[in-house]
Amino acid sequence: MNWSGLESLLSGVNKYSTAFGRIWLSMVFVFRVLVFVVAAQRVWGDESKDFVCNTRQLGCTNVCYDHIFPISHIRLWALQLIFVTCPSLMVMAHVKFREGKDKKYVELHHGSHLYANPGKKRGGLWWTYLLSLVFKAGFDISFLYILYRIYHGYDLPKLSKCSLEPCPNTVDCFISRPTEKKIFMLFMVVSSALCIFMCICEMFYLIGKRIAKQLKVQHENERMLFADQHELTNMAPPRSLYRKTDPTLGGRELSVNKRDKAKEIGATTTL
Repeated sequence: MNWSGLESLLSGVNKYSTAFGRIWLSMVFVFRVLVFVVAAQRVWGDESKDFVCNTRQLGCTNVCYDHIFPISHIRLWALQLIFVTCPSLMVMAHVKFREGKDKKYVELHHGSHLYANPGKKRGGLWWTYLLSLVFKAGFDISFLYILYRIYHGYDLPKLSKCSLEPCPNTVDCFISRPTEKKIFMLFMVVSSALCIFMCICEMFYLIGKRIAKQLKVQHENERMLFADQHELTNMAPPRSLYRKTDPTLGGRELSVNKRDKAKEIGATTTL
């Protein structure tokens, strides 16, 4: 399997992801892919060759090995990494579809764009991104459950009893380096659990951000509606329309001044 090709392909998803998505992608490559390629494959490279049982009966060792290891840890983790990383390609494919659609729209409408930013998580792309998170978390949970059910817990016993045919009786079988293999298995399990936690955090982040945006838009609409329904009118003339009385005026001039002021007030006041 060409893991470098998968890494280069998924690196394009990084620019369309949130902060939680970038952390998830880094954890997958650093704590899972690199550990799987560099260390895990070497640790489990001798699991079939160095699996021994205290019998010389032909076929007994092979049958007991198949019973204790129904599927190899290496192959199970390889399938897990493939299934977990593939949903991220859904987002990348949706963005590429938007970019192609926008390119055709620009050619038909002479420069005007259909999408201001094809990678913006709005509309259908938001649902695609959320669905990819659900798939990633679901695949990780499913494989952790499969690993738990197949191996009866996340443990590798140093001694295993086997009494299957063609074994003549109950024989003792031994796994090579069980402690080291158990440590790597627990490390991969914890890494998967952390990736599940990051996916759940990103889902809550996306949903919370969407709800906050909807509430903000609703609040703005209510505020504008309230302002339209309660538009203020001038109940009294402004103070600038009132002219101060000159104390030097006589009585007759003062009465004329009051009549003029009353007329101006009556003309400018709106009820």
